[in-house]
Amino acid sequence: MDVGELLSFKPEQTPKRPSDFERDHHNDDDDEHSPEPEPTRSQPPKKVHRSEQSASAREHPALPAKEPQISEEERLNILKFVETEEPDGEVLDESGLKKMLLLFEKRVLKNQEMRIKFPDNAEKFMESEIELNDAVQELHAVATVPDLYPLLVELNGVASLLDLLSHQNSDISVAVVNLLQELTDVDILHESLDGTETLIEALRSQQAAGLLVQNLERLDESVKEEADGVHNTLAIFENLIEVRADIAKEVADQGLLQWIMKRLRAKIPFDANKLYCSEILSILLQDTNENRITLGNIDGIDVLLQQLAAYKRHDPSSAEEQEFMENLFNSLCSALMAKENREKFLKGEGLQLMNLMLREKKLSRNGSLKVLDHAMAGPDGRDNCNKFVDILGLRTIFPLFMKTPKRSKKRLLSTDEHEEHIVSIIASMLRNCKGSQRQRLLSKFTENEFEKVERLMELHRKYLDKVETMDREIDQEMVSCQIDEDDEQNDDVVYVKRLSGGLFTLQLVDYVILEISCTDVVKQRVLKILNLHNGSMKMIRNIMREYAGNLGDASDSDWREQEQAHILQLIDRF
Repeated sequence: MDVGELLSFKPEQTPKRPSDFERDHHNDDDDEHSPEPEPTRSQPPKKVHRSEQSASAREHPALPAKEPQISEEERLNILKFVETEEPDGEVLDESGLKKMLLLFEKRVLKNQEMRIKFPDNAEKFMESEIELNDAVQELHAVATVPDLYPLLVELNGVASLLDLLSHQNSDISVAVVNLLQELTDVDILHESLDGTETLIEALRSQQAAGLLVQNLERLDESVKEEADGVHNTLAIFENLIEVRADIAKEVADQGLLQWIMKRLRAKIPFDANKLYCSEILSILLQDTNENRITLGNIDGIDVLLQQLAAYKRHDPSSAEEQEFMENLFNSLCSALMAKENREKFLKGEGLQLMNLMLREKKLSRNGSLKVLDHAMAGPDGRDNCNKFVDILGLRTIFPLFMKTPKRSKKRLLSTDEHEEHIVSIIASMLRNCKGSQRQRLLSKFTENEFEKVERLMELHRKYLDKVETMDREIDQEMVSCQIDEDDEQNDDVVYVKRLSGGLFTLQLVDYVILEISCTDVVKQRVLKILNLHNGSMKMIRNIMREYAGNLGDASDSDWREQEQAHILQLIDRF
């Protein structure tokens, strides 16, 4: 709306306020007509029908509305006011920030002086403390202008804030934490690349993570404000890691990992902060191998197993607690990707706990299946594979192989995810078990008239159909989008898509087929089933050659070469 429209705007006619005479007249009529009660929030206004409205209009005709008259002088005054009016909230600029920081520094110094002068008389320094807290609150305005972050750093504002984290009054340190949480909010950081870079480097160079962890140590979570301070501190770490993933190692090294372990062990009822700790732990371990090793060195594997043991026979009592349990399982899976932690898991009787969880059929069965898969995979899983056979784990895993449990609240994994983990565990055992353990494993496929071979071939057909469907879809996409088939980068994308579309599980199934076919009676059964369903050995060989060609981790070339040679030997024998 421009100024002209504003001046010519005519408000809608509002009902006329009754005069004293009309109020008296209505009061005289009270004996004849009881007044309607005024509508309240809990009582909706009485509905009036059109006929009643019309009758009322006939009895009390509306008076003609008078248009408001504005003199020329008033018109000019309104125009001048509109042109010179400033917005309600002034946008912070460099000058405003300098004034704000100057006032903040003065109040910091005043509070320090008063505390030194009257260390045992809180009444003397309390006023300066309130003023300091107000100054910190005013700095929240800086979060609305991230382009000013470089100036905030240049004027030592960040350094002064970090110094206040060790203030004797925890209310001041919590106020600073709340401010830092807002300054590092991810949405705000994305608004200014220069501001983000400058702020993060300032926090890193001044060991902000260590100072935040020291403050965490002294906060009392039985006090709501301090519990909120813990939550906001964890939010700061999450914000920083989301923007710069390499910070995960720094914050772990500066004490955050140890504090999380201590917080998880604490005999405190489950709450939002315990859930948040599990989330941050999962983030710290997700992509940083150094943090996984550090976790193992501070007995973190035992802490995770102790926390998960509570869900062996009891399901979580809420959706939040279920999320907490899943975060712990994910953290344990990440930790087991470091070979140093496989032995700690074995000695901590992690295999026994996971095996019991599978038998108990509680919600923890989902996570235990994933953990076993991680613990037994690759050459570093050899000891765990042999131990799993020794603790009679085959009695637990093969019933799950024969029949996938129906999807329900008790089983959150999809059918495909469940089958992938089960087949992966069996493939790992066939790859790693030697001697009597391997013989016990192979004998499982011959019992009950080869029922497990039948099930294995059923899975082969299922996932072969999935892959063939996926291949047809990819071919259609390449034709419609005119994609070059010789593009190596595109080949990688296509291969990853095929893996997620069922090829990975198919490769594991066919690997198991090759391994168990070393026994003549099993091989004859496999060939019989293939012929019965118009399958071919050639298809299995091709799938396994592709598997061997794309195998392994480049960081462990020796293992890769050995495994490729082993698979090619199995193919030739098949």
